[in-house]
Amino acid sequence: MSYNGVDQMDYMVDGGDVADSIDGIDEEYHAADDANLDEYDMLMKVTDTSAPQARKGKDIQGIPWDRLNITRESYRLTRLEQYRNYANIPSSGEAVDKRCKPTEKGGSYFEFFHNTRLVKPTILHFQLRNLVWATSKHDVYLISNYSVMHWSSLLRNLTEVLNFSGHIVPTERNPGTFLEGFTRTQLSTLAVKDRFLVAGGFHGELVCKWNPFHDIHNDCGVREYDMERFQLLNHFRFPWPVNHTSISPDGKLVAVVGDDVNGLLVDARSGKTVASVAGHLDYSFASAWHPDGRIFATGNQDKTCRVWDLRNLHTPVAILKGNIGAVRSIRFSADGQFLVVAEPADFVHIYNTKENFGTRQEIDFFGEISGVSLSPDDESIYIGIWDRTYASLLQYNRRHPYQYLDSLVIPCS
Repeated sequence: MSYNGVDQMDYMVDGGDVADSIDGIDEEYHAADDANLDEYDMLMKVTDTSAPQARKGKDIQGIPWDRLNITRESYRLTRLEQYRNYANIPSSGEAVDKRCKPTEKGGSYFEFFHNTRLVKPTILHFQLRNLVWATSKHDVYLISNYSVMHWSSLLRNLTEVLNFSGHIVPTERNPGTFLEGFTRTQLSTLAVKDRFLVAGGFHGELVCKWNPFHDIHNDCGVREYDMERFQLLNHFRFPWPVNHTSISPDGKLVAVVGDDVNGLLVDARSGKTVASVAGHLDYSFASAWHPDGRIFATGNQDKTCRVWDLRNLHTPVAILKGNIGAVRSIRFSADGQFLVVAEPADFVHIYNTKENFGTRQEIDFFGEISGVSLSPDDESIYIGIWDRTYASLLQYNRRHPYQYLDSLVIPCS
């Protein structure tokens, strides 16, 4: 995760403010006088968007295109032309652009359900985008500034789970626990599963919560913990900074990617490298396993997600190219039918694994992506959008052969 002091804002669209970068909001409304100030205020009060409203033509993010000096289509072209993809190895993305063609669009696997403005996802570091985690189709955890928040899409309720803006100390004493605690922990990653929450700090902190919570200091490398006793089991070291790891479904292998063009497969018990995968042109920041345990994927700053088969690691099964930037987050669905790939901004792609990744659905919006997560039952996809004006949480639901009704009214006899 070395970026040599680069200004993060250079690689996040216009400092993360879509409104300021749209011609028309600046020119037409930011210069509003007292006579039309009320109209400007109404414009800026962006509200939630529901599926019925979207079907009637409302923008899913609430952007008032009909009142701006630019169309959505024109602004999309501008973003595609002007977005700056960060690369540790110069021109890695451009090299991929010349070699790879985008997969054909046309899939329609998930449909827009709701966009809530009450939720305000944030991003600490522009390369780290695993900050959204769904534990059910109605429950989502995410990072918002110094807090871990919980959103219930069923109750439309947002609650704070943990606040790291002050001083936090462990409630239990275990070997390896940092008893002094942490102050103003900057959160850079998150994972939630089986009522257990783990938040990672930018300076190596590891904070765990399950009823009482525990703080464990972690500096570098890959560490394996027994979370029942909060004991360090293994510490594996590598010759370069590790940016992401994922463990195979059978628990035997760990995919390790980081500040190197190659990825590694490591024995989960011994930490020995059993294989490597070559083909990416830059550093990787994402990985994920298919539930069959044979297929895994890696996401890279060369703007590709590469899919690998353990039976033949010399050539990737598929090379999936993004539109504007690095692949920052990857998720396989629990049933193995879909691979969800998130770029740093504007685009999330859903590939059908049963069609050899040959077709995809493209979810198109505006804003930096803090994370993407599938619910465990694959019924919902949540996408965190970071933006000063249009920050929100998008929810898409799985399409089925039958159609759900938004409401059902039964007349009285």
